[in-house]
Amino acid sequence: MDFNVDLHLHSYYSDDGEYTPKELIDIGYKNKMSVLAIADHNSTQGVKEAVSYGKTLGITVIPAIELDCTYNNINLHVLGYGVNPDYEKFEENRINILNQEKRAAAKKVQIIKELGIYVDDDKVKEISKDGVVTGEIIAEVALGDERNKDNKLLKEYFPGGNRDDNPYVNFYWDFCSQGKPAYVEIKYITLTEAINMINRAGGVAVLAHPGNNIKENIDILDGIVEEGIVGIEAFSSYHSEYQRDFYIEQASRLKLSLTCGSDFHGKTKPKIQIGSVDCTSKKKEILDGLIKHWLL
Repeated sequence: MDFNVDLHLHSYYSDDGEYTPKELIDIGYKNKMSVLAIADHNSTQGVKEAVSYGKTLGITVIPAIELDCTYNNINLHVLGYGVNPDYEKFEENRINILNQEKRAAAKKVQIIKELGIYVDDDKVKEISKDGVVTGEIIAEVALGDERNKDNKLLKEYFPGGNRDDNPYVNFYWDFCSQGKPAYVEIKYITLTEAINMINRAGGVAVLAHPGNNIKENIDILDGIVEEGIVGIEAFSSYHSEYQRDFYIEQASRLKLSLTCGSDFHGKTKPKIQIGSVDCTSKKKEILDGLIKHWLL
């Protein structure tokens, strides 16, 4: 079976996504993908369009979502696969987070300015969506501002720097993520609530890019799994080879399914392409997991 899979894509229904669902499917088709999942942040708005259009091109599109949630004060991302996109709790959660993000926008920009980075408010407003300002948007504006060209805080994100591979998203992780100087807290649902939401929508819950959120902490991983996770995204653009192999081993130990996702967004992650994460070594296991959970 021709089986090229990417189970973690973001459309413009995510605050930091660039492309429409159809455009994502077109790119996937050009890249010879056979199974895709558009898992937007806390949103299923693009799912029906993607599933329908995928059928016309012979691509299986799994209905999906990526939920922000917390476990023991740690922010996590949980992927829900095979969900009913019309499940009403998804929309309630999306609106709640949207309203919080709008309120946090100005504060986030102000903190970055106070750190000594120039940020043009008008340009931020111009490229933001629905009043939401992400760390990636701030990075795009700041790195394009001539006043910051010699800013020592930003030198690693310019060409030739250690963080220039995906500068916008790297800026987000370095400045605006949990525990960083420009982090503004958003009250997310708990991991238990996220898993219950996914299950009640008819789906299964998978832990996204754990190496990025919990590193290789086995105790935390075991606690997360006890909440009802059925799979691990071991193959991720965020993972080093060591982390990939570590989480393959942990999935085997815990009898969890494996998934593979690029976490493609478009311009916020320019070095990441649809299908760019190589999971050929475990294609059979990934396929078996999708079949086991009635996703194929």
